[in-house]
Amino acid sequence: MAWFDAFWAAAVDLAWGLPLVFLLVGAGIYFTFAGRFLPFRAVGHALAILRGKYDSPDDPGEISHFRALTSALSATIGMGNISGVAIAVTMGGPGAIFWMWVAGLVGMSTKFFTCTLAILYRKKDEFGVEQGGPMYFIEVGLGKYFKPLAIMFAICGMVGCLALFQVNQLAGLMDNDYGISRGITGTVCMILVGVVILGGIVRVGQVTSKIVPAMVILYVGAALYIILSNFAQIPGILLSIVTSAFGGKALIGGATGVVFKEVLITGIRRAAFSNEAGIGTAPMAHGAAKTKEPVREGLIAMLGPFLDTNIICTMTALVILSTGVPAADDGVIMTVSAFEHAIPGVGRYILTLAIIMFSISTMFSYSYYSLKCSRYLFGHKFGSYYVYVYIITLFFAAIWSQDTVINILDTSFALMAIPTLVGTLLLSRKVVAVTKDYFQRMGL
Repeated sequence: MAWFDAFWAAAVDLAWGLPLVFLLVGAGIYFTFAGRFLPFRAVGHALAILRGKYDSPDDPGEISHFRALTSALSATIGMGNISGVAIAVTMGGPGAIFWMWVAGLVGMSTKFFTCTLAILYRKKDEFGVEQGGPMYFIEVGLGKYFKPLAIMFAICGMVGCLALFQVNQLAGLMDNDYGISRGITGTVCMILVGVVILGGIVRVGQVTSKIVPAMVILYVGAALYIILSNFAQIPGILLSIVTSAFGGKALIGGATGVVFKEVLITGIRRAAFSNEAGIGTAPMAHGAAKTKEPVREGLIAMLGPFLDTNIICTMTALVILSTGVPAADDGVIMTVSAFEHAIPGVGRYILTLAIIMFSISTMFSYSYYSLKCSRYLFGHKFGSYYVYVYIITLFFAAIWSQDTVINILDTSFALMAIPTLVGTLLLSRKVVAVTKDYFQRMGL
């Protein structure tokens, strides 16, 4: 396995350079100005849509706005918020959190643009069901000459949307804290996830619409208790996050310049892994929403990065930094140690329950993404067999090392982001036009 680990370590270093960071952040900034700061102005209207005010049973699609959002959030709010933040702090220091904040804010606009396109350029499959996602809006919106970009996204999505990280971190926790072997955890996940995902996005939406609110309340409630208990430290921690990102000699060349580069890349990379803005996964979930108005689904989708990164990831970072726990080989173990340190005797079990719900719900949603990529490439009949590949990889991911799993997924995410963002940038004027038309019609 040494060659396998070395290959993915080299691949991720090649994929995640400054050009990709500039593409992710630069595109998000462009979308923010092109959309005239819409994510920050239209939150009230987005919440009204989420409550079902504008729902119609005659709208095309498979699931409601709320279930589309919870399906997407069940993929984004997960282990990236728990162990991913710990890995970011370990590798990039507190300053990495600042760049996660930046990525989360500009990611709101990115999500709005990509998910609006997911509805605007849907394509019917062999059964007449509307399908949406980057591969579809690239093919339909840009034409046949850009189809290689759509194929690139789908191929990389088949790998990037495997739930490797979720089962790996869960298996590590169960092995470290409860003596349950990684193989057993992987086998149980194979069976449990297989039962749900064979029912398709409708069943996934039904399950995640119940799990996501419960898991967020549990995790946020425990984290908020710890933060309030250590409130005297919070101002200093927030200051360290900002100064570690910008301050001192971090912007000067030489070794300190390398430090700043690593902090920047680590923060953006972990934010992309957590909220997936610009990666292209969320448009596949939101593309299944029952709506005739593309802008409405874009407004719903834009809530995701803020909830995921700017709220939940920040809370995790404050818990870890305020408790002062040492770094651990596995990010999940480091976060569990922080909760146990803050709430002795109880914190470990609260977080274990949250981790189980977070990881399992993400495994459900990712199966839909990977299957959608496979069906795009091979058709519904043959592409559907990929579900068995998805299920089998849960076992192997449980026993692989954390570094290898992260490198595989980070590399795949990087290669998914390129076609997603290129396609969205080329179609951005169309999004601006339909947005202006929608707000005029709605009198907003």
